[in-house]
Amino acid sequence: MKYVGQGRGFPLKIYVIGPIVLDGPPPDTVDVYERAAPPGCEVEVIFLDRGPASIESEYEEVLAAPDVVAKARDAEARGAEAVVVSCILDPGVPAAREQVSIPVLGPAQVSMLVAAMLGPRFSIVTVLERLIPPLHGLVNLYGHSERLASIRAIEVPVLDLRRNAPQVIKALASESIQAIEEDKAYGIILGCTALSGMGKSVQEVLRQRGYEVPVIDPTPTAIRLAAALAAAGLSHSKLAYPFPPEKRVAGYPDV
Repeated sequence: MKYVGQGRGFPLKIYVIGPIVLDGPPPDTVDVYERAAPPGCEVEVIFLDRGPASIESEYEEVLAAPDVVAKARDAEARGAEAVVVSCILDPGVPAAREQVSIPVLGPAQVSMLVAAMLGPRFSIVTVLERLIPPLHGLVNLYGHSERLASIRAIEVPVLDLRRNAPQVIKALASESIQAIEEDKAYGIILGCTALSGMGKSVQEVLRQRGYEVPVIDPTPTAIRLAAALAAAGLSHSKLAYPFPPEKRVAGYPDV
């Protein structure tokens, strides 16, 4: 028997907010985002007017949050049907959800949910050791502490990641193999959205070593889920993320 779907179709418009100050994304990153979107789904990448050049600390996460909220509001006003905040620390995501009615997705939360579906335990391979404590905090916040095998770091700063991609991929694969062999991980999450596009290369190295495990690339995965939620007409509960009370807020005219 043949079934014809009657749900919401495309086109859809998704905004990806890079929560950093940047003139423009690397062309290869834009290509990764566009390939992640379903056919007919438009992806627009925007960056902050105020904030850090990269996020490698909770301090920088706080600096980014106000303009993330402003950009999410602007995205909704421009017709976006979902927003993805492209940083593994999910900066400003809960606050943005309170300010808009469309889905706002954080790559960390999405990746952990997907990893939990694909295997009993997962590891995160991030860029710097200093990010391990805040990532542990997110794992606990999102309720995956019992599924976390480990968090490992390759010790390469965010702004250096794309300058020598082959070496970065090699380091990611090495830490992923150790996570599988020593920590008993059944899946890997790339622990920085600046690693977008490297997941398939890492997964291929693992496959050559005999490990058929998923390697989750956070922002592309979040884009796909954002499109699915928008197409289904689903968004965050306003009982959980109600609009804030009206009151004077000094120094943040666009928030």
